Amino acid sequence: MRTGGIWIGPPWIEPPPDEPVVVVDPGRAFGTGAHPTTRATIEALARLDRGSVLDAGCGSGVTSVAAVRLGFAPVTAVDLDEVAVAVAAETAQRNDIRIDVFQADVLRDELPHVDVVVTNIELAVVERLLDRVPAAVAVTSGYFADDAPRSASWTPVDRLEIEGWAADVLVARH
Repeated sequence: MRTGGIWIGPPWIEPPPDEPVVVVDPGRAFGTGAHPTTRATIEALARLDRGSVLDAGCGSGVTSVAAVRLGFAPVTAVDLDEVAVAVAAETAQRNDIRIDVFQADVLRDELPHVDVVVTNIELAVVERLLDRVPAAVAVTSGYFADDAPRSASWTPVDRLEIEGWAADVLVARH
């Protein structure tokens, strides 16, 4: 499939020769790139100014790798699940790119200061994360189109909806 100008597919399908590619093995962790929330998240990222990224709840690492392919750097990927951390590292290696991947609880552990935080997790966790993440811009997803994150610290500036799911772009209020 294609989203945000990037082809995303499994290792057994030959990617197109002349476009950015993310190869992901749809195995042990969430995130093949096909889910509407992942597609909307990557599409929203493609619209933003480039800078540093934190992928909070990285799953398979598909969004982290897509961020690098889109020109974001440095990219840090974190997940609470140790299997997801291992899979994200494998996805980065398979795509011959560098991302920093480590295990962390996005609601408790210290998070790096970044230009953009990306998170594709359940709405209640998104809202709690927004209250503590050190970023200027947030791309959030993981919820239906009739939901939206609420936070006094952030202003919504863009929204994408795909097949009944949503991704929002928010900017931090200073």
